[in-house]
Amino acid sequence: MTTTRGSGFPRMTWALRAKGQRVGKNRAARLMRQKALGPKAARKFKATTHSQHNLPVAPNLLNQDFSAKRPNEKWVSDITYIATDEGWLYLAVVLDLYARRVIGWAMSERMTVKLTCDALRRTLWRRKRPRGVILHSDSKNIPVRHSRVSLTPTAIGSS
Repeated sequence: MTTTRGSGFPRMTWALRAKGQRVGKNRAARLMRQKALGPKAARKFKATTHSQHNLPVAPNLLNQDFSAKRPNEKWVSDITYIATDEGWLYLAVVLDLYARRVIGWAMSERMTVKLTCDALRRTLWRRKRPRGVILHSDSKNIPVRHSRVSLTPTAIGSS
């Protein structure tokens, strides 16, 4: 990029002045043009929610009650995406609302059903498959369509 618009030369001016250089914004802009330097372009926004579907939605058992009286009573999960130099990295996490800690996670270059299931499998394996847990997840993140997920002991132990 060879443009000096945006925040390229103002930040360069500030950085050079912080290092003790006497430089004005016009000189910084001219030097950046000569060296073909410019501001880093902002990453394109990536939509991740697919809320326009006709798939069944599970009832909300949590009902905005984010308190828990014991471990493994209520879990919540979500997916976020992280910009890296090599592209987007998706992170699925499961949190225990009692401890307010991450108890399971998985990462992938793609947001898929497998990503969320891997995070859940790891959580179930680490927590020794507790019974009666309420798992609340934002079901709009991934269009599940007609996939089936195996959470059998064999599938859990193999992840």
